[in-house]
Amino acid sequence: MPAVQPSASEFVAGNYHGRPTHRLENAHVWLEALATAGPRIVRLGLAGSTQNLLAETPEVSWETPLGRYELLGGHRLWFAPEEPDLVAVPDSHGMELTEEGAGIRLVGPEEPSTGLRRSMAVCLDPDCAAVAIDDELLNIGDRPLELAPWSITQLRSGGLVRLPQPLAITEHVVQPNRILVLWPYTSWDDARLEAREGELLVHSAPGPWLKVGSFIEAGWLSYARDGVTFVCRFQPQPTGTYPDRGCNVEIYSGEPFLELEVLGPMTVLAPGETVTLSQRWELSRTVPEDGA
Repeated sequence: MPAVQPSASEFVAGNYHGRPTHRLENAHVWLEALATAGPRIVRLGLAGSTQNLLAETPEVSWETPLGRYELLGGHRLWFAPEEPDLVAVPDSHGMELTEEGAGIRLVGPEEPSTGLRRSMAVCLDPDCAAVAIDDELLNIGDRPLELAPWSITQLRSGGLVRLPQPLAITEHVVQPNRILVLWPYTSWDDARLEAREGELLVHSAPGPWLKVGSFIEAGWLSYARDGVTFVCRFQPQPTGTYPDRGCNVEIYSGEPFLELEVLGPMTVLAPGETVTLSQRWELSRTVPEDGA
């Protein structure tokens, strides 16, 4: 991925760096999604604040066989195992947005190159600062596809990621129950990685790019920055087969953003079938001691 610099553009509701957005808000939380491109969620914040908790990277783009792909920032939907020329399909046009009760549905264009249509259903919780998101992949092609849904959320760097892990026990159990996966450009000596009893920590600070993954049985991970905690909850499937050596969560971090990545298990998606990866985002102004 190309080197990036943080965006300095002024916050303008309904406009994301020249691209129109659709805004959802209630007494607890607000959110903006691109109105004609994506599907992408590009802004997220607590009521009463204009601070976007998501990273903004509109200046980052690269060429693909299908044209120029714009990273933009925020939340996007890919699929694993990663094949760069297939997951990064330009999505600047053709997205359709419809309102659904307290939420919206974002439906991307057909992708002849992948045989997929990507979509998101987004709904605000009326009772607290939380957002429900269903990321969906529909096989519109004429052949089965083997893949895993892969949800990626970019947040601004400078905070702390918590990945809960099972505690050690005194009994002698013969099967392992924790994994830590490192990508080739990640060093064991990186001081931003910290293993504690009951959790793995990633300190999001300037430095070389790093990426780590794990299987999180607890079904949540958190990111705390500037007095706000972002908790992502999901449903782990311990009997499923996951990509990337068994990861259902991956953290990609550098400067000026990090990515919280949640994956579903591998599935064979027949023509006409849909696979859904559901998440619940919860925001709070106080940082819980256990991250949950």
